Amino acid sequence: MINASPSLPYWAIWLDRGALPQRGEIILFDPPASPLLERHFGKKPKPFGKKVSGMPGDIVTEKERSFFVNGRKVAVAKPTSRFGEPLALGPTGVVPQGCYFVTTAHKDGFDSRYAAIGWICARRILGVGRPIL
Repeated sequence: MINASPSLPYWAIWLDRGALPQRGEIILFDPPASPLLERHFGKKPKPFGKKVSGMPGDIVTEKERSFFVNGRKVAVAKPTSRFGEPLALGPTGVVPQGCYFVTTAHKDGFDSRYAAIGWICARRILGVGRPIL
């Protein structure tokens, strides 16, 4: 797959459909439909690639828009989108079985820190992304 987003430092990613995601790996997934997502990425957005920061059973907490997984800071949520829309905070608590909390290091990454993305669960996951370039 070709990555056109600046949220990951790789532009070519091999999709391994049979692999189970592990912490720190990239997963490729179909983002959930929402009006916010459609305004920013169109009616049929390409698959997203994000890093697995939270695994099933991990504890996600939020304080002052900073997100933590098992006490380790993994991301900071912006209050508004690039179009000035308010961004609701993503889920907290125990990561459910079959789901993941995904992030990117990029300040504008659109990932689990926002409610419009939330947990990424098995039915949305296309596979593990293996960076090749």
